[in-house]
Amino acid sequence: MTSTDPSPVGGRSTASALTGKTVVILGGSSGIGLETARQARNAGASVVMTGRNAGRLAVAAEQIGPDRTATFDVTDHDALVSFFATFREPIDHLMVTAGGPYYAPLADIDLRAASAAFHQHVGVMIDVAQLAGTKIRAGGTIILMGGTAPRRPEVGLIVPAAVSTGLSAAAATLALELAPVRVNVIAAGFVDTPLSAMLVGERLEARRQELSERLPIRRVVEAGDVAALAVHLMVNTALTGATFDIDGGQQLVAGL
Repeated sequence: MTSTDPSPVGGRSTASALTGKTVVILGGSSGIGLETARQARNAGASVVMTGRNAGRLAVAAEQIGPDRTATFDVTDHDALVSFFATFREPIDHLMVTAGGPYYAPLADIDLRAASAAFHQHVGVMIDVAQLAGTKIRAGGTIILMGGTAPRRPEVGLIVPAAVSTGLSAAAATLALELAPVRVNVIAAGFVDTPLSAMLVGERLEARRQELSERLPIRRVVEAGDVAALAVHLMVNTALTGATFDIDGGQQLVAGL
């Protein structure tokens, strides 16, 4: 039977779609992960947050009120094994935001650092898919974080472009291998987060001003914008194997 309901989640609101669901955020102590945990919690989900830094995770937990937290590095395979072994009930949605970008022009690339960047994203994706794929409820999601570097070639973006391309290609394959679990990638441009502040440094305010003036949306993309997309990917059960750009139109403006 063909539904006449135009809603991608069968007429349910986001809140009702996440009520009683278990949402796990790997890398939930700040930025996009923290905001996704907040929105999922506000939508009625049971939230599990992880992070590398115990103090920062504790502060984040005070804000969100998760069902539980766990402190470990997602690049540590044994720690991941131990973490997922604690789940007796199925996970509904799993988001991986851990890991940062590695920027360097070709002449300055340190292969060890570049390899670490690949492992933080592609390697961890494979590890998580192997360990958690069978624990996610049918129709649930794995959401991965990539970037828009493959669509805007620029000096210094060799490693981020390769990592993001690999994530997107692998997610499409994982969507077939893990079906009916859904797998999607969020590819973000500049997002105003603590990580971006650390990477940009003293140029942060100038960068915010430039983006606010030149982006088609006339404002900077914030962590809450990306979190809203992540929640949508959780509740819209028609979406899998795809990469969703969120950059405020940055790709449309030359030199931005």
